[in-house]
Order: sequence, then structure tokens, then C-alpha cells
Amino acid sequence: MTDDALQKLRERIDAIDEQLLELFNQRAGCAVDVAAVKRKLSEAVDENIDFFRPDREAQVINRLKSLNRGPLSDDEVGRLIREVMSACLALEQPLKIAYLGPEGTFTQSAALKHFGHSVSTIPMSSIPDVFNSVESGHADYGLVPVENSTEGVISHTLDMFIDSNLKVCGEVEIRVHHHLATRSQDISAIRHVYSHQQSFAQCRRWLDQNFPDIERIPVSSNAEAARLASIESDAAAICGLPAVEIFGLKICYQNIEDLSDNTTRFVIIGNQEVGPSGNDKTSLLISTKNIPGALLGLLQPLADHGISMNKIESRPAQASKWAYVFFIDIDGHQLDANVVEALNELKQQAALFKILGSYPKASL
Repeated sequence: MTDDALQKLRERIDAIDEQLLELFNQRAGCAVDVAAVKRKLSEAVDENIDFFRPDREAQVINRLKSLNRGPLSDDEVGRLIREVMSACLALEQPLKIAYLGPEGTFTQSAALKHFGHSVSTIPMSSIPDVFNSVESGHADYGLVPVENSTEGVISHTLDMFIDSNLKVCGEVEIRVHHHLATRSQDISAIRHVYSHQQSFAQCRRWLDQNFPDIERIPVSSNAEAARLASIESDAAAICGLPAVEIFGLKICYQNIEDLSDNTTRFVIIGNQEVGPSGNDKTSLLISTKNIPGALLGLLQPLADHGISMNKIESRPAQASKWAYVFFIDIDGHQLDANVVEALNELKQQAALFKILGSYPKASL
């Protein structure tokens, strides 16, 4: 390629960038106008108006993905549009997102993936603290882990929904890649490794094969593991890339998780009822009456109305010994006709029936 041809391509890129800048600002201007209309409507009806609409955002992203002809992948298009919407939403009303901290955890990465980087993320020390922050109004939404493809459900998160009035407003999944990182220049000097217990479990086989004699010390989070490794010359941490960067560590081994598709699912909690997006999931909390075939009776309406069940988990009921509540995820929105009919039938048979929320499905 000649210098002249390269210069022409660069000039074309510059021109396109100027067009993008103009269009970004036009979109931002529309967002400001939307905010003004919403505020007037809020004053007229004397009710709070939701500036963040998970169903609307999902529809926008899915529509643009369907129009995408490349060479950008659909996932890249989704990420770009999410950041544009995040920046525009910040002009309407900046969101405060509580998450299970500290800074540098996978939960923070999930929050930024879902909401974009134009939000304020607030680290909390525990899952109950995330719930309390949203319930008290200190945060607009919270984000907590709910299950991992390797290690199963996060029981503490499920238990919080039993008494909380918060809704599930969305979900996000991220591929979890664990790295062995240290400040030491000599890997042979490593005597112990820090990590969260879940991460140790997700990397157990790799550790057994490669570092069977190194002491494994569980800590509260992978970010805390990285912090400790950053101040000890004979320590390493199993952590994600954000923690590596924040604490200035060097990666010794990448992607040491035992399963390459290791994925963690997080849920967004808030006070908002989310409308249908066209590709939704509904989460339920149910307990059965103490009669033979009770669980089958609860599940039968779903089958009768052609509704797919994605997940069912049982947890001990807090009010009664040897009694259980079930957390169920199904396809569809609670306003879909077949879901309405199935849930009405299910409710008649359940001892406890609670819709935790309907929300757009996550995509990796």
C-alpha cells in the first residue's frame, strides 16, 4: 500500500469519526430531552419516573444486533451501544450501583458490563449490605452473584430474597478467567496463594497439578487476595485482570480455571417492575403444601402451558424445620398470556408464592 493510499484511508477515518461525534451528541441531546419530558410527566402524576429502563435498553441492543452486517461482531456492537446508552443516561440521571466489593472484583466487572462505565459503582462488604443499600435508597440498583457454572448457586443471595421486597430487574453473565499473579520476579519463591474459596474450587485441578505443595489461604474476595499478594514477596493471588491491574501484579499463568467456559451469573436488584422486552425470564419463589405430589403439582401448570423451566433450586425455609422453598426460573415475562395463566394456576396450589421479577435475558 502506498503512502498516498494510506493517507486517504486515514482522512476517511477522520471524517467518519467527526460524523460519529456529531451523531453521539445528537443522541445525547435526545436523552436530555427525554429526561425533561419524564420530569414533567413525573410532576404531573406526582410519581417517580424510572429513567433507567432495562426492557427498553435490551430492545435497542437486540434490534441493532439484528441489523449488524459486520465486520464488528454482535457482542462488540452490544458493548459499544451499551456504553453510548450509559453516557446518555448519565445526562438524564446518573445511576448509583451497589455491588459486592471491594474494587476489582468480578462483581464490579459485571456491573460495568451491564450498566456501562458512566455510572457510579459503590463497593459493599457483603451481600446483605448490597440489599440494604438499595432498600434504603442509597443506591439505585444493586448487583450480586447468584450462581456459577462450576460451583452452583450462591446460597446467601437466594436466602436474601425470602424476606426482601426488592425485585430482580435484570441479569448479566460473565466468563470468569482466573490468573495466578504475584509481585515476585521468581515464581519459585512463592510459598502461599490467596483467593476466594469459590476461586480455589474453580481452579482446584490446576493447582493440584502445578502447585500441589503451596499453602492455599482463603480470603473474602479475589481483590483482597490481590491486595495481600501486592505487599508480600512470597505470595501469589488467584484473581481477575481488573485486580491484577489495580494492585500492580504480574500474571504468571493465565486462565487457570479448570473449565474453559467457567461463567458466573449475577442479578440486578431494585424496586422497579420491568416491562416485556421480547426475550425475557421470570424468577419465582415458591413453597409447597405438605401433601404427596405437591412439587409435581407446582410444576405441572408450566408444562401444560408450554413454559420452559431454566432452573430450580431448593433452600431450607426459615420458619419451619425440614420445610423448603424453591427458586424457579422460567422462560417468558409475567405479563405474557401463557405465563399469566400458568402462574394463576400455580399460585392456587402453593403455600407461598412470590414473583421475584421478570427481566431481559442475559447474553454473553
